[in-house]
Amino acid sequence: MITEDAERVLESHNLCDHCLGRLFAKLGKGTNEERGRAIRFVINMERSAKGLPPVDEPAECELCWNVFERIPELVERMREASEGFEFETFFVGSRFPEEIREREKAIWEEFGIETAEPINREFNRELGKAFGRVMGKDTAKNPDVVFIVEPFSGKVELQINPVYVYGRYRKLVRGIPQTPLPDFEDSVASIICRAFSRVSGGKCIFKGAGREDVDVRTLGNGRPFIVEMKRPKKRRFDLDVVAREINASGKVEVLGLRFVSPKEAGEVLTRNHRKEYLALVLVEEGVTPEEAEEVARKLTGLEIHQRTPWRVRNARADKVRVKKVHEAEARWIDERHFELRLVTDGGLYIKELVSGDRGRTRPSVSELLGKPAWCERLDVLNVLDH
Repeated sequence: MITEDAERVLESHNLCDHCLGRLFAKLGKGTNEERGRAIRFVINMERSAKGLPPVDEPAECELCWNVFERIPELVERMREASEGFEFETFFVGSRFPEEIREREKAIWEEFGIETAEPINREFNRELGKAFGRVMGKDTAKNPDVVFIVEPFSGKVELQINPVYVYGRYRKLVRGIPQTPLPDFEDSVASIICRAFSRVSGGKCIFKGAGREDVDVRTLGNGRPFIVEMKRPKKRRFDLDVVAREINASGKVEVLGLRFVSPKEAGEVLTRNHRKEYLALVLVEEGVTPEEAEEVARKLTGLEIHQRTPWRVRNARADKVRVKKVHEAEARWIDERHFELRLVTDGGLYIKELVSGDRGRTRPSVSELLGKPAWCERLDVLNVLDH
């Protein structure tokens, strides 16, 4: 019987209604405080009928030290900690002294209680409900902010979860890197992040789905990217305004900005994208229209074995990557130039596909032509999602 078990506990331990009700948390409905109050009421009725004294709620609970009475004070401390930060959803966690958790487990074991829940679970729930009522906010599994509360010291730690935005960028000019480099005043990342940092009040981290060289433009539908705003003060802002500010740079243009979840942000960055390129090929020994077209024909559907290029060997693992050229078209320009439009697997180095990179890329345009060829100019036309 519940009342018999509860009475045995109360004969040995001075527990408040919260801690009494929590012993039977898995039974019935309502809060633990309501459950404890009801159990105590029935016990005292039965004891009164037997002429026994009541087991009233103690002035100080020996288990929780009346910690639940501190909830209004802790709500105010949470409000102060979160002041200046915009959020709609939150989650509450707590750190209880190990002494209390051990004493609680000892009571469960002493009386064979199997229907209890831990004190921190009830405390988090009740503190969360109280804070939500005061602030007009909701709890969530994937919240905007997380409060970690130390109930007895009153310390409140505020964790601000990042905001993620997806978009695609076009790099309209040559001569700027994707991410900041020495000797370059601007980069794609710095132009984009300045706008996001200004509106969010947080630190902006730029992550591109692949990258292009400093002297390569990215056009067409643009390269996918994610920006992560750490500790943002504002979580919801007008992305059209952000886009207009970035696009006014004349160097970088962004498309399709939208807020995304952390999971979707990760998927964007790990997805294997095909790329469409336009390369201007230089053949100093001369090239005919027929030779250019023959190179394109041979490249179509070809597997390329590409050892890490010589120019990036210190920054990339030295290994052979196998990539495929899915489409290739040639347009002859003059006796020394032709354009090569390519659709390839992501991660294929196009400049080295043209030159051969001292034999590190095979086959190459140079090898197929039978004479040296160089990539004089390169543009990313489109980044494809398949």
